Amino acid sequence: MSKKEHKLDHAHFLVPPGKKVNLKDYAPGFTGGFHGKKEAKRALLEDVSELAEAQELLWASAQKSVLIILQAMDAAGKDGTIKHVMSGVNPQGVDVHSFKAPNEAERLHHFLWRFMQRLPARGRIAIFNRSYFEEVLVVRVHPEFLETQHISSKQQNIPLDQLWQERYDIINEFEKVIDRQDVCIIKFFLHLSKDEQKDRFLDRLNDADKHWKFSAADLSERKYWDDYQKAFEDMLSATSTAHAPWYIIPADHKWFSRAAVADIITARIQEMELEPPQVDDEQRALLKIAKQKLLKE
Repeated sequence: MSKKEHKLDHAHFLVPPGKKVNLKDYAPGFTGGFHGKKEAKRALLEDVSELAEAQELLWASAQKSVLIILQAMDAAGKDGTIKHVMSGVNPQGVDVHSFKAPNEAERLHHFLWRFMQRLPARGRIAIFNRSYFEEVLVVRVHPEFLETQHISSKQQNIPLDQLWQERYDIINEFEKVIDRQDVCIIKFFLHLSKDEQKDRFLDRLNDADKHWKFSAADLSERKYWDDYQKAFEDMLSATSTAHAPWYIIPADHKWFSRAAVADIITARIQEMELEPPQVDDEQRALLKIAKQKLLKE
């Protein structure tokens, strides 16, 4: 089945602005009608090819840029998604940033500061593997992390629920500003089931070649599964906007999640209707002269 015969319905994954999200309504094992890995891989290859063409036009036109954000529970496949989806693009036009816990210098700034410095220039794609949304996810699940952060005097001593809401509002305002600067924001939540996470952890433990992928901290965070699900639900509900919507991508089957992400990114760039650089009369004359010189050699 070719990609043209099998079009994914992006609306199925989109979180409409103002919608209250309940992750139990989204099946992590959903496969969008694909009958197996072979079909999805074929669709992924076609999307990767189309994405390479779209990125070339994005780069050449230098009119707009793309910010891709990936958020998920541990082992949901963020790294693999980046590797496979971006496998065909020109690496000179793509920057991948994996954000860990902020260091001491970064904590002295506003929580958005370090992310602002990594926004893509016109013509480029930036991928945030985890992002400023960690400030309403991991910090919400572990509010003790706030003790090491710089909290403004206006936010000190306010209830935590109010603090998270203020951060949602700040993030929405930030994304609205960069959207107005021609940054296309594409946000993905890779929705993994708890059982599948367990299987992937065991796979890493049972395969010596994958031991490096396992972290004891991942297992420790698994104890907070329900807290994270609640944090994700509230974050998705509060920060999916018309200019920067969230897509909830079923992630129990890596072959499907990669195909879905590639399809959405490609479509979003194509929707920009970018135009290649135009050659004026003077340049056209110079090109003609260059061609004549080459033909005379």
